[in-house]
Order: sequence, then C-alpha cells, then structure tokens
Amino acid sequence: MSERGNGMSMETKRNAFANALRYWRSKRGMSQIALAMAAETTQRHVSFIESGRSLPGKGMIIRLADALDLPLRGRNALLLAAGYAPAYRETRFDDPRLGPLRHALEHILAAHLPYPAVIVDGHGDLVAGNEAFRSLTDTVAPELLVPPVSIPRLLLHPKGMAPRIINLDTWAWHVIEALGREEERHPSERREALIAELEAIVPKRPPASSLEYVGLAVPLRLSSPEGELQLLTTLTRFGTAEDVTIGELRLEAFLPADEATASVLARTARQWQRETV
Repeated sequence: MSERGNGMSMETKRNAFANALRYWRSKRGMSQIALAMAAETTQRHVSFIESGRSLPGKGMIIRLADALDLPLRGRNALLLAAGYAPAYRETRFDDPRLGPLRHALEHILAAHLPYPAVIVDGHGDLVAGNEAFRSLTDTVAPELLVPPVSIPRLLLHPKGMAPRIINLDTWAWHVIEALGREEERHPSERREALIAELEAIVPKRPPASSLEYVGLAVPLRLSSPEGELQLLTTLTRFGTAEDVTIGELRLEAFLPADEATASVLARTARQWQRETV
C-alpha cells in the first residue's frame, strides 16, 4: 500500500479520520485545546481536522496518537483511517523473528520461580507461564485450559480457580475493574464481552467498607493443601515496542504477601523439581 494509495477518496479519508480522532479524544476526555497543546499544534488545526476540512500528514497523525496515548494497534488504525499504511508491524508470536524475545521471556518467567508468573497478550490470553503458575491450576477444568486460555476467566470461572479463592467477592471485582480500566484505555469488543461474562458469574460487589488490603493492594487469598496463600499481583508492560504483538504483551506475577506463603511456594517448587528429575 502506498502512503495514500488505498483507493479512498480524499473526502472519505478526511471524514473517516475526523470521526476516529473525535472518538479517541472523547474517550480520553481531552478538549481540543488540550489535545492541540499535547500534539504541539493549534486548536484551530485540530478543529479543522475534526470537522473534516483538513487531513493531517503522517507525522502529525503520529503526534496526535502519541498525545492520545494510543496503543500501537490504535495508531495503525488511525493511520489507516487517513489512508496511510500502518507504521507498526504485527508479528505472530511464533514467528522465528521473535525467537530471541521468546527466549528472553522464558528467562523472565524462570527468574520468578518459585513464585507464579504468566505472560499474557492484549486480550488477557495466556502466552506462556512458569511451572509455579501451572501448579496453581491443577484443579481447573480441562476445557478452561484449551487455547486460547483466558487468564481472567481461568481465575474467576466456577470451574476454574474461583472455588479456591477465599475472598472471591472482593478479588473478583478487583480483576473486573482492572479489565474495565483497560477497556477504557483500549476499547475491544472481545474484552467488553469478557467483562460482561465475568460480571454474571462472580458474587455481587461487596460494600467498600468490607474491602481488605495489604498495604494499598488487594490480596488474593487462595486455599491450598498447605494452607491459605496470600498473594499480591504485579503487572509489567514491555515499553518502547515497535511491534504490535510485543507492545501488547504484559507480565503478571503473583508474589507472596507473607512469610508463610513464601515458604509454601518454596516447598511446592522443591517438590515438583524432585518429581521432574
């Protein structure tokens, strides 16, 4: 595809881009002036673009996308709306070119042992997980482990880990609210459907006065044969990505919130290490 050679008329491009820009500006709650300042242009220029009177160049589109904090997939969509070719490639995770990345992720997951950790994609689907996480899912129904494996569904489904979550009424809404925040930033029909599905199967939202925290975090209280585990979750994104696939990956790690949990995870790790020798 050439820079503007996709067959659309100039009017169609202007209107398509105007609609897309207005949509994202509204989602971000930004005024035209705020967007113009962030993109280092004028409010008049933004107004002309949103009214369909002007179509910005590729460089301005990138600046607008950056000001709107769009993910790489959203930036490509904005470029396509204006008739430009996507600026960011999207490589399949199993592509040989991502071999070094896959190797690095395996090291990251191994480095988190004996604590559970997973790599998920932009939909929250499992890309890779370490042995400690797999040991937490030994009671999960097999159908929930058929790819693509949705980690939020795996955690909150009645046939998943939900029966083992002691504070399910609290922690389920922590997961759903995190999905909601992601949906606000990067809308997705698939994520929206997942949120609706999970809201229908978890307990009702508890009153705010009943919420429990470890520091400022909501703990995951999980029953196990070794006793109750208390885990805190952390989320790490891969910055400075120039590939859509890499840009959407994130690491979710489950860390012990107390010494008892750390001891249980360490003993469990030693046990499955002996069994695999």
